[in-house]
Amino acid sequence: MNQNRRIGILTGGGDVPGLNAAIKSVVNRAQDYDVNILGLRRGWWSVVGIDPDNPRTIDELTYPLSQENVRTIDRTGGTILHTSRTNPSNMQPDNVPEFVRQEDRVEKENGRIDITDHALRVLEALKLDALIPIGGDDTLSYAARLHQEGFQVVAIPKTMDNDVFGTDYCIGFSTAVTRSVNAITDVRTVIGSHERIGIIELFGRNSGETSLFAAYLADVNRAIISEVPFDFDKLIDFLVEDRENNPSHYAIMTISEGAHPVGGEIVETGKEDAFGHKKLGGIGYLVSEDIKKRTGIKTVYQQMAYLMRSGSPDSLDRMVAVSFGNLALDQVILGHTGRMVALQQGNYTTVPIQLVISSQKKVDVTALYDAENYQPKVKDMLGKPMFLY
Repeated sequence: MNQNRRIGILTGGGDVPGLNAAIKSVVNRAQDYDVNILGLRRGWWSVVGIDPDNPRTIDELTYPLSQENVRTIDRTGGTILHTSRTNPSNMQPDNVPEFVRQEDRVEKENGRIDITDHALRVLEALKLDALIPIGGDDTLSYAARLHQEGFQVVAIPKTMDNDVFGTDYCIGFSTAVTRSVNAITDVRTVIGSHERIGIIELFGRNSGETSLFAAYLADVNRAIISEVPFDFDKLIDFLVEDRENNPSHYAIMTISEGAHPVGGEIVETGKEDAFGHKKLGGIGYLVSEDIKKRTGIKTVYQQMAYLMRSGSPDSLDRMVAVSFGNLALDQVILGHTGRMVALQQGNYTTVPIQLVISSQKKVDVTALYDAENYQPKVKDMLGKPMFLY
């Protein structure tokens, strides 16, 4: 890549600790190549809300990045570029800005509007040679679309759910599990003092990794994950027995927000977002109420929710974020685009961006979970990578 080129960077979907560290890493690495980095604000909304003929919208939704203005951003969580859940290929008609030209709108069978042609016009108007999007599978699925359209993209995976296909690790996962383990350890004093059953509900959508790993590391009694439907009666019997067998007379379980009982449905509320997802959460409350109703034992129900992805990143997320940022920028410079940076078997690598949309990453139930007893199961550590994949 020649000197004085310009590369864009954006963050989409839910925020996680480590995003700012990745942004800073890209900006610092770019100085080695005399490349300019332009931040795009609010995720994919940036390429929707910018009118190429209106400088005001460009000023509002872009942020030129330099070593000076990213110097301290890695010390905090969240993202200085802000974020959104926007999919330019699947817009509600009412959400398409009036300035988007009719010839740049493609009406889909579901009534949504695809304005990818407009997005490409915006990227051209911004004089971007390539783009580094940081996001989960939804955000990166649109990055794959831009690659298909011929635009140069190198993606960085982030999500506290750790469910992006093609990588063993995503920025944000370690901090989410750390927050969860610390909270479980702390709440034991309350649950134990009152001799109750504790139900800790964790974010994770349709992947049970946060519940599984938090349960494994915090040594809770039972863990319910999204991948394995659970039996209410069986679970309650386990927890009552666990409580009776505990000298301190209490029991604790974790449960994924995307978990569901045998023959039941996932608990969802609200309208679908741009990627077809409704808000998850509340399955832990149903378990809590059922325990009280059937056994008379009082419970402590705690949703970790946004606390799992709040605050500054832990050391592992900092390390991965910095390394992913450096690797992504290097790949752009080398012209190795249409890729996602990744960790596999403990090694940094890259994979085709299309892998993101080729499958869904799930817990390896056979290797890591006792589906009969609702517990983490790691029989043999020898030869396994750090992330147990």
